[in-house]
Amino acid sequence: MTPRPATPDPTSHSAGMNPTNPRATGQGPTNLHATGQGPTNPRATGQGPTNPHATGQGPTNPPVAGQGPTVPREVGQGRDPLLAGLAALVTDAPDGLLDRIAARWVRVPGPIGELDVAFTDQGIVYVHEPVEGFAESFRKRFGRPLLPAAKPPAGLVPALRTGRSSGLRLDLRGLSDFQRDVLLAARAIPRGEVRPYAWIAERIGRPRAVRAVGTALGGNPVPLLIPCHRVTRSDGGVGEYVFGPAVKERLLAAEGVDLDRLRALARERVFYLGSDTTGVVCFPTCRNARRITPAHRHGFRTLAQARTAGYRPCRTCEPGQVA
Repeated sequence: MTPRPATPDPTSHSAGMNPTNPRATGQGPTNLHATGQGPTNPRATGQGPTNPHATGQGPTNPPVAGQGPTVPREVGQGRDPLLAGLAALVTDAPDGLLDRIAARWVRVPGPIGELDVAFTDQGIVYVHEPVEGFAESFRKRFGRPLLPAAKPPAGLVPALRTGRSSGLRLDLRGLSDFQRDVLLAARAIPRGEVRPYAWIAERIGRPRAVRAVGTALGGNPVPLLIPCHRVTRSDGGVGEYVFGPAVKERLLAAEGVDLDRLRALARERVFYLGSDTTGVVCFPTCRNARRITPAHRHGFRTLAQARTAGYRPCRTCEPGQVA
């Protein structure tokens, strides 16, 4: 780095005055070496410059609110050219720049063990089990580098612990409208309940796109926060899951879903349960269906069959087609 120019001496030529020769005045030398006081130039003392950019250490203070994020210089020592470029900036990056080109990540406890979670100021971007090369796989999928975060976003850990994430912001940019519609429909399924893939397709106005719904759920970037494990097959099978079918069954059992009962009903071709006291028909896992006593419970294969018998669809679970 080029040394910073010294402050002009008011007695120098640049100030419009001729310098005074100390020997001519008899005042003795003004050279500090001659006085024994030592130099005041920090380079002469060996202390080096006090400008942190000149030392290469970078500023040690955290970024001040409103000034934009400061990227630690050690980040620039990695292989990612974007982060290296940010770290090389002499001044703070403009506010919001870092969030547009990078994301942060943190490791947190979850219902299936530790999880790596990536996020931006817009919300949670990615949830995955800890794996070797998490940053590289994230960059490949989302086109962004990752920076370590000091703490998780507010509300993340409670949402993972309780299975209720409706108040948590999610960053679903980059997904197609269809993918986003599928995931948001799945997000509305309450804890302890399940819905068939066909229900999602019907909810988003694409009743024939059942297979595409399954594909979109399989690519869910934020599992657990968008509970795609609550979407199951109409025959009582759990279906596929990003963390594997066994984990899906474990999550549903922990939420109180009786999978054995669902399979037994499916074998009997019963996909809806109605109450003859209320005249309402529900999906079997609906909280209203769980309150129906055996004496007043009636099973139906189709919603049309239930309507013909005088039942109306539940306004809570909003039962639709199952296949």
